Amino acid sequence: MQRFLILSGLLLLALGLVWPLLGRLGLGRLPGDLVIERENFRIYIPIATSILASIVLTLLLWLFRR
Repeated sequence: MQRFLILSGLLLLALGLVWPLLGRLGLGRLPGDLVIERENFRIYIPIATSILASIVLTLLLWLFRR
């Protein structure tokens, strides 16, 4: 459990450091992401970004467990 918490913290730290770079690459504005804008509100549903993040995290966890 301790190893998992330490690795999770390091992963969150690394993600926080590279977040501005990911924004420049267009992550978060992929073609499958939905944005619904009306007069008084805006809804953002990042479907494609979530799928891509899930695939990347699955591959990383698979590599760490090997």
